[in-house]
Amino acid sequence: MFAAFMMNTWAVATIVAPVAGVVGFFVVLRGSAFPAHAIPKGAFAGAAGASLLGINALVGLAVFSLLGALGIGTLGRRGRHDVVTALALVMMLALGAAFLSRTTEYEPQIYSLLFGEVLGVSSTELLPVAVLGVICIAAVVFLYRPLMLSSMVPEVAEAKGVRGYRIEICFLIIVALATAMTVPVVGALLIFSLMIGPPAAARSLTSRPAVAMLGSVLIATVTVWAAIAASYLSNWPIGFYVGALSALFYGAGRAWAAAWRRPRPVRVPALVLQTASPPGGLAGGDTP
Repeated sequence: MFAAFMMNTWAVATIVAPVAGVVGFFVVLRGSAFPAHAIPKGAFAGAAGASLLGINALVGLAVFSLLGALGIGTLGRRGRHDVVTALALVMMLALGAAFLSRTTEYEPQIYSLLFGEVLGVSSTELLPVAVLGVICIAAVVFLYRPLMLSSMVPEVAEAKGVRGYRIEICFLIIVALATAMTVPVVGALLIFSLMIGPPAAARSLTSRPAVAMLGSVLIATVTVWAAIAASYLSNWPIGFYVGALSALFYGAGRAWAAAWRRPRPVRVPALVLQTASPPGGLAGGDTP
């Protein structure tokens, strides 16, 4: 389990889990589970296209996940967000099927992109995954205040000049980058479970955003590590264990919340409410 050929998997998983926990916290907080489900399908189509062209699959993952995020965020302004997301999902699945029909790539590699593969992480993916992880965390830190404000109290955010659609597009881009780095480990079909299960479980345990985010990172890390170990020992796909453990943690969190405390609304940090405008020129006007 800790042999040399497994070190890449452990290293990438240790990078992936905190990013999924942080980004997933806002996915749950904003109710963006459907886009978090749709974008990985576009990422898989990009990986299939990259395989067809003979280039690094991580490049295809990043390009198509970004295109999917921008399409959902831009077109969602002018129509129903759920319909736009569903149509983007269908289109990206269609492209993935078309690319797969033309590729000569052997079946195990395609299978690993769909369901994850404990031995499927190569040394060449370590640096790109680490770079994408740093970018994702830095983007969340940079947008933390307006992102938190628009997620919790969107009316107050609008009153303070935070443009909701711009924050939405920025956030979807972060989800896309997080997707690109996690697909090689967990697989395109179940990556969203890592972004939803641990954060939802953490939110069941506490109403404090900072504590919930830290709990999300810890639960996601335990989930991925346990999934790798179970996958190695049983020869089952790692994505199965990630999905099952995520659901198990969420169920345990809800049971604890029901047994030990009454539901309370999530607290909005005072520092967030005092923010006059978001960084980076995302405000739509002067603060009242």
